[in-house]
Amino acid sequence: MMKMSKMQKRFSRTSGAMLALSALVPTGSAMAQAQADAQQAQAGQLETVTVTAQRRTENIRDVPVSVSALKDEKLDVILSGGQDIRVLAGKVPSLNVESSTGRVFPRFYIRGYGNADFSTFASQPVSLIYDDVVQENPILKGYPMFDLAGVEVLRGPQGTLFGRNTPAGVVKFESAKPSLKGMEGYYNLSYASHGTINAEGAVNIPLSQEWAMRVSALRQHRDDYVSNAFTKEEDSMEGYNEHAERVQVLYKPNADFNALFNVHQRVTTGSSRLFRANIIKKGTNELVDGFDAEKIYTNGQNFQNLKTSGANVRLSWDLGAVKLYSITGYEAVNKYLSRGDIDGGSPADFPKVPFQVETAGSIPDLKQYSQEFRVESKNAGPLNWQAGVYYFNEDATGSTDNFNVAGARTTRVTSQQKNTAWAAFGSVNYAVSDAFTVRGGLRYTKDDKEFATLETIGTTLTGPKSVDTSKDKINWDLSGTYALNKDVSVYGRLATGFRAPSIAAASTAVPITVADAETITSVEAGIKADLFNRRARAALSVYQYDVKNQQLTVVGGNSNVNKLINAAKTKGHGVEGEIEGFITNQFKVALSGSYNFTEINDPSLSVNKCGQCTVTDPFNAAGRVLIDGNALPQAPKWIFNASARYNWPLAEGNLFVLTDWSYRSKVNFFLYEAKEFTGKALTEGGVRVGYNWAGGKYEVAAFGRNITDTQRVTGAIDFNNLTGFINEPRQWGVQFKGGF
Repeated sequence: MMKMSKMQKRFSRTSGAMLALSALVPTGSAMAQAQADAQQAQAGQLETVTVTAQRRTENIRDVPVSVSALKDEKLDVILSGGQDIRVLAGKVPSLNVESSTGRVFPRFYIRGYGNADFSTFASQPVSLIYDDVVQENPILKGYPMFDLAGVEVLRGPQGTLFGRNTPAGVVKFESAKPSLKGMEGYYNLSYASHGTINAEGAVNIPLSQEWAMRVSALRQHRDDYVSNAFTKEEDSMEGYNEHAERVQVLYKPNADFNALFNVHQRVTTGSSRLFRANIIKKGTNELVDGFDAEKIYTNGQNFQNLKTSGANVRLSWDLGAVKLYSITGYEAVNKYLSRGDIDGGSPADFPKVPFQVETAGSIPDLKQYSQEFRVESKNAGPLNWQAGVYYFNEDATGSTDNFNVAGARTTRVTSQQKNTAWAAFGSVNYAVSDAFTVRGGLRYTKDDKEFATLETIGTTLTGPKSVDTSKDKINWDLSGTYALNKDVSVYGRLATGFRAPSIAAASTAVPITVADAETITSVEAGIKADLFNRRARAALSVYQYDVKNQQLTVVGGNSNVNKLINAAKTKGHGVEGEIEGFITNQFKVALSGSYNFTEINDPSLSVNKCGQCTVTDPFNAAGRVLIDGNALPQAPKWIFNASARYNWPLAEGNLFVLTDWSYRSKVNFFLYEAKEFTGKALTEGGVRVGYNWAGGKYEVAAFGRNITDTQRVTGAIDFNNLTGFINEPRQWGVQFKGGF
């Protein structure tokens, strides 16, 4: 039998996927939401956006928090090419997302405040919450986005109601829920450059008058398209295969009680991040002449495998005067192994690659359990409140391995972290008048960590083999909202936040390091408005924050290390704005942007310098780099996003064209500043042309992502050579989706 060509294989896979989806011929009426959106668009009027930023469903205009919501077409457009959660970077004000491990270990930054730590036990000041359950370990934060009711980005400290390390903010995902109303669902298939296939779908099935089930599934694939010029392997890297499933069951015997059961999993295989040796031109932050994104020159292995699973149960009782909630969550990493050639080159590159470095990180076992009980008042009068208790328990074991040129393991360090935390919280809302509402919240948290080195192979560690930390803290917030009229409101908010101590595992010549707890005090004010009879909507906020003892991660320098330090103080301030509206009934535009200034204030703080870069910071007497006055890593000053959609009624449907663009200004990759490790500004654009019909029930479209084929270094390794990694390539594709 003749061997199929790559193009034949792609055609075969795509044909099979299309045939499978064609069997799901939709029947019944069009989806209610699609019809409602189409009617509002026809009238040139924006839909009302509700959020749960205060753990209650409220109009986004009435919430005294800087918050953005992504849903429906906004989400579908940016996810059409099968990208992972990093695609959210720059899509709303003050949000950046990046990773040095690819699809499985995202790092979030809000208002420039985040954590570049890539270690197994890293903690982040931005909390990701999926279906009301916190995803603490960064490995869990990468669960794919599919069949979502919406995404909310809450900026500023959110510790009173959400807890669990939220001093920078919260990214909140909510799945579409089962319904007793009838059978419905959707299917969505796209095919794009590099054999990229993104197929997802969901079906809602009423099982009886009291029970309903919703099954959602996602399949993603990309062909390997990067060749290894050293090993002569063509198209051997940068592909992936991923699938994720979620089954939800709703039990609602009456109007006073309901139970929602959720079981989910994720399996990912493919390439890890590709580190590329000496791709940065010495003395600049430009890519070297002749750079080819589809070639790499490396002698090490590169792959990653991940399997996670979880379940949660959400119960609610309407008791008349109050409503009681119980949220039980369980998350697990069943398998994780990521291996990469960190130096990004081969022995043939000597002396440009002074020494070979190949490492692997693994989590053989991680279990997370959380429980929350919350009670919420239902008073008709001016006073309402909510209160609750929260418990969190995590047990994680992780290893770091190093390998020699032959690929044999030379060292291993295995560590275990046990984290237990509990909290009690409460919040009160009081309507002083029809126009003025004040809110106040309080939370007490106690957090304990036990950390131990379980095994060492091929290395002798310094310092103690185990460390314990314990910290408790009271956080609070106070805010007020004043309605200037029925369409315009202003707000002010003063809030504090807390991140528990963090611990980094030991490595060769570096003992276990502990970063003390960090605290933040934040003040912000803003205005939100519906304009021109709801043809437009706008929001503007200003903020300032001070962080004490901010936890910072020192990576690289003159050796391959990862350790934690505290900065005495970090300051930040900025402005955020969003506006969207209909220019005409058929022409809709949206603009958003932010200015985020961050600065480290600690004259005594210094770090080791890079191996080969051009440092622009001063040095102390010991030859270390002083970082006082620097911006935080991966903290762009400017973020902008713009989109425009034009619609032409045609036959029984609508022809449309849509474009969206995101921009972020330059960023520092590390705590120090260097010419080579200052990432250039990044602009990426997308386009979508399509036709929908039957009230939005069906849609076919062609799309492009990163249509200018912009190439930028988005992160680096600094201890060996001028090694970096780059953004996602340009994509062209087609998509078809339908509902039933």
